[in-house]
Amino acid sequence: MEWIRQRLDKIKEPFSKGQKLEKYAPAVNALDTFLFTPNHTTKKGAHIRDAVDLKRTMITVVLALIPALIFGMWNGGYQYYSQLGEAFTTLDAFLHGAMKILPMIAVSYGVGLGIEFAFAIFRGHEVNEGYLVTGLLIPMIMPIDIPLWMVALSVVFAVLVGKEAFGGTGMNILNPALTARAFAFFAYPTYMSGNSVWVSNAYEVDAVSGETILGTLASGSDVSYSAMNMFSGVIPGSIAETSVICILAGALLLVLTKVGSWRIILSAFIGAAIMGLIFNALPSLGLEGNALTNFPWYLHLMVGGLAFGIVFMATDPVSAAQTMKGKWIYGFLIGFLSVMIRVFNPAYPEGVMLGILLMNVFAPTIDHYVVQANVNRRKKRLKTANPQVETA
Repeated sequence: MEWIRQRLDKIKEPFSKGQKLEKYAPAVNALDTFLFTPNHTTKKGAHIRDAVDLKRTMITVVLALIPALIFGMWNGGYQYYSQLGEAFTTLDAFLHGAMKILPMIAVSYGVGLGIEFAFAIFRGHEVNEGYLVTGLLIPMIMPIDIPLWMVALSVVFAVLVGKEAFGGTGMNILNPALTARAFAFFAYPTYMSGNSVWVSNAYEVDAVSGETILGTLASGSDVSYSAMNMFSGVIPGSIAETSVICILAGALLLVLTKVGSWRIILSAFIGAAIMGLIFNALPSLGLEGNALTNFPWYLHLMVGGLAFGIVFMATDPVSAAQTMKGKWIYGFLIGFLSVMIRVFNPAYPEGVMLGILLMNVFAPTIDHYVVQANVNRRKKRLKTANPQVETA
């Protein structure tokens, strides 16, 4: 490591203060701080000693994503070979999925970090580590066969409009990864939905298709997958959203390290379960239902991107609610709205994307009323204890 440290110091010399390449220092410093702990201290504002900085927080989230990513690579190949009816091994399935997914990740990081570096140089500030997670999340929530140029355009839109337009990392009101998916969904709907985009279609084979469970239900058809298939993730879907087991493993790491809020995760699943129970009760009340209405409430929690969205995107510390009570309200409404949207509007069976983006917008309002309610309660207690004191 000392050799790497010396080489980096040598490379950084032309970029140091007063040198001709000083303007481009943020790009070089980003590599330095990615490999080593920053060797500078803050000069203003509050000083808090903590071993967990933004870089370590982002790396923790990346580690939590690894199980779902690895399973997604295998499942992509598995869905392809199983629908072709060919004999294959676990390694064959994994390599096929990896060949499709790794280029998407490379494009996402290449385009996104390029824009981040350009804005850091233009604005004269250091490169933030926020895109470490966003750059991995964007390809993980896309169909496996989406064209790479669409991934690139989605990344450009997410970084420019969803993030940098608001001031960069920590200032965005919408989750950047979901902003990218929303852009791709509404700009190129035929590539993001339907029965032919969820399973890799390589080698010029036209007969490979695999509609998602939600898409099948939305069309009024029955699904042939068991609850164990849905829980384990051996079903068609976006790259990393299918395996609830892997998602829960990531959730456990986020909760234990206190990077993700267990309040948001738990309340979101409760909200989704309650909405599912309400829809399941409609046929028994004499009201006509459809395939999505009759779909068991507990299976609603395991299909689509609900679990992945709740664990990895609803808990985004920037765009989520910040107060304790606000987190319960915020999470509950995400789960509640996600199931409501997927049932009421079959054109958007993946309601978690819209549910999270909608609550991102209302998160500051939720926090405002929670804080205001606390202030009013304290004023009331103060007035009760000291009637002569006037409160503003």
